[in-house]
Amino acid sequence: MKKLTFIDLFCGIGGFRLALESLGAQCLFSAEINTHACLVYKDNFGENPFCDITTLDASTLPEFDILCAGFPCQAFSRAGRQQGFSDARGTLFFDVCRVIEQKKPKAILLENVKNLVNHDGGNTIKVILDNLDKLGYEVSWKILNARNFGVPQSRERIILAGVRRDKPASQDKINNQIFDFNNVEEKPAQTTIENILEKKVDSSLYLEKEDYTLLKTYAAKEKTGLIFSGYRNKNMRKNGVLEGSEHLSRSHKQSSRIYHATGTHPTLSSQESAGRYFIQLPSGKVRKLTMLECFRLMGFPDNYKKTGSQANLYARIGNSVCVPMIQAVAKELIKTINSND
Repeated sequence: MKKLTFIDLFCGIGGFRLALESLGAQCLFSAEINTHACLVYKDNFGENPFCDITTLDASTLPEFDILCAGFPCQAFSRAGRQQGFSDARGTLFFDVCRVIEQKKPKAILLENVKNLVNHDGGNTIKVILDNLDKLGYEVSWKILNARNFGVPQSRERIILAGVRRDKPASQDKINNQIFDFNNVEEKPAQTTIENILEKKVDSSLYLEKEDYTLLKTYAAKEKTGLIFSGYRNKNMRKNGVLEGSEHLSRSHKQSSRIYHATGTHPTLSSQESAGRYFIQLPSGKVRKLTMLECFRLMGFPDNYKKTGSQANLYARIGNSVCVPMIQAVAKELIKTINSND
C-alpha cells in the first residue's frame, strides 16, 4: 500500500506529526509562526517550520494526501473574547481553504475548541462546513474527549475529517466512502492521573498545608472523571465576603482548584504559563504537576525534547493536541482514503 503523505499547518510542537507518523504517513511540509514552538519542533523533528501562512504561496507546496491543521482557536475559545472571524486569528481558516483549493488533497483533518460549535449561534461552524463543501469535501465532525483515548485528561475538542469528492456531489455517497466517526476506536481511560506521575519529584513542587484546603467529601464526575478535592488558599477579595468564606470566590477558578490523583485532570490550558496544575496525592499531600507529567497528559512520549523556559513549555503543551486522539481519528481517515483509492 502506498505510503500516504501530509502537511502540518499551525503545527505547534508537532502533535499531529507524532500521530500521523506513528501510522506510517510522511510529513512533507510544516508551518508555524511561534518562534518558541519552532525551536521545540526543530529539536524534535530536525526541521524549522517557521512560516507565515498568510504569505504562503500554496502553489510551491509539494503534492500531498492529507492536510492537517489545528488552526488557531483563541478567536473561538470561551477563555478568549470569542470574536471569531472578526479576529485576525479566526480568519486564518480561510488561508487553510486557500491551500486546500490550490492542492486539492485527498483528505483534511482539522482540530479546534469545542466552543467552535456554538460560536456566533452556530453560524461559525456553518461557514466552515459550507466553505469546505464548496471546495469539494464531504466533511464529518464530532466533539471528542481525550480521556476516551487512553490519557487521564478531560479535554473536549471538535475534530473535522473531510474526504474529497471525486464523483459528482449527487453521487458522492454512492461512489465515495464518507468518513464515519462511529468507526474511530476509542479507549475509555482506565488510567488515572496517579498512573502517569513521576516517582521522584523536587520538594519545591509541594504545597505547605496552610496553603490549601481539602474538601471533606468528594466524588468523581461521571462524564469527565474529574475529582475536585480542594483549593488553594488565595484571597480574591475581602469586601462583601462572609467571614470564613474568603477562599470560596477562588475555589471555582480553574487555576486554584485541586484535583485528586485517582481521577482525571481538567484541560491543560495554553494560558497557564505558570503551570498552575495542582493535584492531591493518595497520601493527602498536594503538589504541582511536573512538565513531563503535563506532556504525558497529552500523550507525548517521554523522550520528547522539551526546549526553552518552563513558562513557554506550559503554554506550548496547553496549546497542543492530544496525540492518541488524533492518532485514532487519522487511522480511520487513512482507511477511508485507501478504501476510496
